[in-house]
Amino acid sequence: MKNKMTHMLQRLACCALALSALALGGCATKGELVAGDMTAAPLHDYLIGPGDNVNIIVWRNPEVSMSVPVRPDGKITTPLVEDLQASGKTSTELARDIEKALAKFIQQPVVTVVVTGFTGTYGEQIRVIGQAARPQALPYRRDMSLMDVLIAVGGVTEFASGNNASIIRKVDGKLQKMPVRLNDLIKEGDISANTAMRPGDVLVIPESFF
Repeated sequence: MKNKMTHMLQRLACCALALSALALGGCATKGELVAGDMTAAPLHDYLIGPGDNVNIIVWRNPEVSMSVPVRPDGKITTPLVEDLQASGKTSTELARDIEKALAKFIQQPVVTVVVTGFTGTYGEQIRVIGQAARPQALPYRRDMSLMDVLIAVGGVTEFASGNNASIIRKVDGKLQKMPVRLNDLIKEGDISANTAMRPGDVLVIPESFF
């Protein structure tokens, strides 16, 4: 009986802590960045970026169907279409633009564009700088979390001050800083230190001086 009562009290304490956390979250000011928020970014279509590969399929015209890279200037070139802007467009938008360009040579062209080798536009990439094992820019993926980013960059170095790290995020056109606790997440397994990433986030991992 005593063990049951102790277990029940522990469960109630956990519930109370959870409710308190929710209450505190509700009191946060509008626009304030709070670590631990796992709300996914709003749904949006993938935007083609430099470095992506696009597979252009023109129905019944295999001679002009091909896979081409998106150049650093964001444009693509095919035998009948030169210097067409691809970066910043969805695959559907690019397909319609190619159809318009091909209409000069092919009657009522039907084009499908399939994106491969995802890189994304620079504005949507996740950048990791500082004391990461492999600092780099990552293509943003739906539901990407801080933990996903750390796995992709191989964690942090032994010189990292993980609990002093921060995410720089643009909110309503202004840059805001959100403190994150990487040591607690990596070493302690504290899932409350995890947070949802957003397109364009910059994760800054400073060096420890101690």
